[in-house]
Amino acid sequence: MRLLIVARAVNRLGAFSLSFLTVLITTSFGADARVAGYISAAFGLAAIPSRLVGGRLADRLGPRRTIVIGLTGCALAQLGLAAADGLAAAAWSAVLLGLVYEIYEPPSQAMIAEVVAPSEHVRAYGLLNAALAVADMGAGLLAAGLGRWDLHWLFVADALTCLLCALAVRLVLPAGRPAAAVDPGQPFAAAPWRDRSLLLMLAAGTLLAVVHLQIMTMLPLALRLRGLQPADAGLLFTASALVIAAGQPLLRLRRLAELPDAAAFVGGHLLLALGLAGYALAHDLAVHVAATLVWSLGDLLLVGRAYAIVAALAPAGGKGRYLAAYGTSWGVAGIVAPITGTQLLERAGPTGLWSVMSLVCLVLAVVQPAWIRTAGAGRERGHAAASVNVS
Repeated sequence: MRLLIVARAVNRLGAFSLSFLTVLITTSFGADARVAGYISAAFGLAAIPSRLVGGRLADRLGPRRTIVIGLTGCALAQLGLAAADGLAAAAWSAVLLGLVYEIYEPPSQAMIAEVVAPSEHVRAYGLLNAALAVADMGAGLLAAGLGRWDLHWLFVADALTCLLCALAVRLVLPAGRPAAAVDPGQPFAAAPWRDRSLLLMLAAGTLLAVVHLQIMTMLPLALRLRGLQPADAGLLFTASALVIAAGQPLLRLRRLAELPDAAAFVGGHLLLALGLAGYALAHDLAVHVAATLVWSLGDLLLVGRAYAIVAALAPAGGKGRYLAAYGTSWGVAGIVAPITGTQLLERAGPTGLWSVMSLVCLVLAVVQPAWIRTAGAGRERGHAAASVNVS
């Protein structure tokens, strides 16, 4: 598990380029914000099948081969974006990137779920996120530097880290067995789309993903509209990563470790809402930094819990598919976020955009406790069924 986490951290070191896709399209190719939003939405639409393909390949071919396939495809698409000499070429490269971008996520998440005891899933996914946060610190600084020089080099750097991660996975991680081969006596078919508990988690995850992608993709544009440097978004991403990485020891405190899922989600969403409200009021970099620290504390509470719940809901041999189905929340959000974000920025400015996102977090704080209880009931039914099968 640690080797996989290190490899993912190497890949994450370059995974800052998408935050600047809309800026690249508007500044390098002269497109307006709406066109940039549509191209980003096309990327998000293409990412939906890529996540599902990743889940199916993980359960059929094994996680290592799937991760290598996905990361290699990402590197080629990123290089295409870096070399694009016109808007059409950039748009096609963005779509190609979407088609391969999420392939490696389900196998990496499923591998962790398979090798770690269920009681340790929250901690394991939290450790993964902490490693990614440490990589994000370096990524944010690279983005702040390269973004001031030439935005195209952001995509070259991302492609190189994808190739390094693919090489590390290929050379270091064990091949593993396809989930379909683990127990031939058990039916392989997992039906995540018929699991009501998973669908409720997916609904909440999609709303949260929309919020996160607004931060990732709209923050550079919002800073520019307020007279700040778009590349300063890299510094804000670094500040967020620092909070998430430094806050990991706090999660081991007994009071936080034993915090019920519903309470953790309520607290996390409220802190996110407060931080985004700070963005709505901010007009200088210092206030943006303070707001970033607040919403990052909320993210710290949420990290790992959703994936742990989904992994527990999955039947034997179906974790790749369940995690892939849950992960489509990012693909849907990838369509919704850039279109709504650019429209809100044009019509209501940064204040309107961040106020709406803060309201979404408040809605999640109200409705998700009930959804978490429903998912928890589904998880208990799954554990009972597993116990019956084992006996």
